[in-house]
Amino acid sequence: MAESGPARPSAITHRRVLKIALPIVLSNATVPILGAVDTGVVGQLGQAAPIGAVGVGAIVITAVYWVFGFLRMGTTGLTSQAHGAGRRGEVAALLTRVLLIGAAGGLVVMALQWPIFNAAFLVAPASPEVESLARDYMGLRVFSAPAAIAIYGVTGWLIALERTRAVLAVQVWMNGLNIGLDLIFVLGLGWGVQGVAAATVIAEWSGLALALWMCRDAFGVPAWRDWTRVFDGVALRNMASVNTDILLRSLMLQAIFVSFMLLGAGFGDVTLAGNQVLLQFLHITAYALDGFAFAVEALVGQALGARNAPGLRRSAILASIWGGASALALALAFALAGGAIIDVMTTADEVRAAARLYLPYMVVAPIVGLAPWMLDGIFIGATRSRDMRNMMAVSFAVYIGCVLALMPGLGNHGLWLALLISFVARGVTLGLRYPALERGARG
Repeated sequence: MAESGPARPSAITHRRVLKIALPIVLSNATVPILGAVDTGVVGQLGQAAPIGAVGVGAIVITAVYWVFGFLRMGTTGLTSQAHGAGRRGEVAALLTRVLLIGAAGGLVVMALQWPIFNAAFLVAPASPEVESLARDYMGLRVFSAPAAIAIYGVTGWLIALERTRAVLAVQVWMNGLNIGLDLIFVLGLGWGVQGVAAATVIAEWSGLALALWMCRDAFGVPAWRDWTRVFDGVALRNMASVNTDILLRSLMLQAIFVSFMLLGAGFGDVTLAGNQVLLQFLHITAYALDGFAFAVEALVGQALGARNAPGLRRSAILASIWGGASALALALAFALAGGAIIDVMTTADEVRAAARLYLPYMVVAPIVGLAPWMLDGIFIGATRSRDMRNMMAVSFAVYIGCVLALMPGLGNHGLWLALLISFVARGVTLGLRYPALERGARG
């Protein structure tokens, strides 16, 4: 796979942004639907404890896996820049690197599962019933760790090359299979929370197999197994630097979400279950906005690789316009239909009442989340990972301060306010760093 110089820049238009973003939006839409089905199938049991167990178990496992989210984000930035610069050999070598990292990371998670689970419940123990069910769930989920982590890297590689229809195909297959197995294992066979976990394990391994098939063209050329290139010292150090910063940023971000769920457990099983139901609304918001953030990652990275500074700004503007429209649509949908969605997700009356009490926070979430999600995409594409790390540290400190100040007097309301304020802090701090990013691109 020979190297070549930067290709002539393609026009950055609304059409191109949507061509990249819409498959991702559709792909991501299957993920919160999956979360809603996971919650909904156990919600049909009419008890709060299974809902809370799936919520706690899923957020702990997801947090552990998403520690490796640097693999998706760093891969997109590095690959898109290599693609924009015409370095096709490096594009192929990057795919091999991320697969190796994914496999190694998954094995480490499997080996350390018991200390990880114990630490989660030491930080914020749930009720004995919820904790027991959550441990059963996580004990099964961990067996798909290598697949789940490797999928991050493959997804990032495909996004960087604007091959988002392939990403859509993988997600639709994986999450569709997961949903189908949920219904069979939980409602049909009565396996409870263990059925939800087993469905996810099977779906994630099959998803990795399909993702690798989507990348089969890369495996048809020698560059992907050119070990001198794959283990090139300069490239590995650059990748390690970018990924370490993103890892630290991801650890702080996941600490916010894990602490939110675990602190919510302290208010009782009903409030915990209500928070879990509402987190599905937040997931819908995140995945909808991520569609346009992923688009700007690819376009910004390619613009930098091709030394196209005006293209960087235009990419940021066009993607943000579409992201803003999506945020407003989501806020309106939650305001008008939130109560009906809650009723579908659980049959427990006390959980319905708790979720309705805190629903207004979900109406606000898409609006305050727009800036941090879009700016994350811009900074990932530019591989400005140090700025992402530092601004996340500021936002994390703001979150901790708000939890300490607001929870004693406002309870679960204070917890929700602290979460939304952390979104605002991240958007403001990254926004302040954006001018420096543009100046660097011009230089």
